[in-house]
Amino acid sequence: MKNLKNLISLDLLKKGEKAVVRGFGKSAAGRIQLMELGLMSGTPLRLVKSAPLGDPLEIAFRGFHLSIRKDDARAVLVEKVAER
Repeated sequence: MKNLKNLISLDLLKKGEKAVVRGFGKSAAGRIQLMELGLMSGTPLRLVKSAPLGDPLEIAFRGFHLSIRKDDARAVLVEKVAER
């Protein structure tokens, strides 16, 4: 895993920001389900939008969109990708 100080939780991304999954926190109860959907370490993703009250979040990766609860997103560790 990369330097931990560069990692943030998925729920902290802003609309349109891109990141790469670097791992899961200890409290990632739904980790297996997310991995079965293709969200695993090294997967690039983009935060599409969040619901009006902030939950759930819509992310795009591997050619499809997925809505994920904010609690689950909090347990996904990502590294932001610099925009070009």
